[in-house]
Amino acid sequence: MYQKEIEKMIEAARAASKNIMNYYNSGFHTEYKEDHSPVTEADKTSDVLIKNILQETFPNYAFLTEESRDDKSRLNNDYVFIVDPLDGTEDYVHKDDEFTVNIALCYKHEIVAGVIAIPAREEIYFATLNGGAYKINKNGEKIKLHVSDKTSDLTCFRSVYHFADLEKETIEKHKDKITSVVKKGSSLKACLIAEGKGEISYRLTSGTKEWDTAAFEIIVKESGGYVLKLDGSKMRYNREDVRNLEPYIIVNKKENILL
Repeated sequence: MYQKEIEKMIEAARAASKNIMNYYNSGFHTEYKEDHSPVTEADKTSDVLIKNILQETFPNYAFLTEESRDDKSRLNNDYVFIVDPLDGTEDYVHKDDEFTVNIALCYKHEIVAGVIAIPAREEIYFATLNGGAYKINKNGEKIKLHVSDKTSDLTCFRSVYHFADLEKETIEKHKDKITSVVKKGSSLKACLIAEGKGEISYRLTSGTKEWDTAAFEIIVKESGGYVLKLDGSKMRYNREDVRNLEPYIIVNKKENILL
């Protein structure tokens, strides 16, 4: 299922990645939004590029994207592409290579397909509902993903620019199990957990939106892991309020939900 959609989503992610790297290597101007978050030409042009590619094949699907006005018409559509054309703009501005392109497909409030591209590394992570999760490396090899089986000696990925005191305190509280804490940007944290290179990541404050989490949610899920709110419930998508107001945890196994 969703094979046609995932192929087009990968095509769009590759095109956006190329566009992003062109700006990255030649120079770009940074502006700041009302919430003080950065935005560049790469964000804006990639948004248009992704929408144009997807609309060509799926003209009746709605869109929710970070860089376009949300007119709420998507709420009346069963199918919605949820897009962050450049996740981790702060990483991009600081040129640390840890920024991503996030494209997800939502059907009736559930994510059914997701693609995350790592432009600087020429890597693609993707998943479809009940179809497994995969990585396409720089050489074009497709590798099936599976989370780590570890329940001790855990690696926790923390944000580079958004590391809250509550997250720091929670990690410290569980230092008997969490023995390594690694800074990683954007959606890369979740991709690495899906790949089995770490076990846990916290977001215990508000600040993210649907387009930050939608694509990686299904990639983690299809690799055997979990993206859950702290009460154990799943995240719901294509909401009227796109803000993720409740904290969440990304984890390889339920035994590692350490709060």
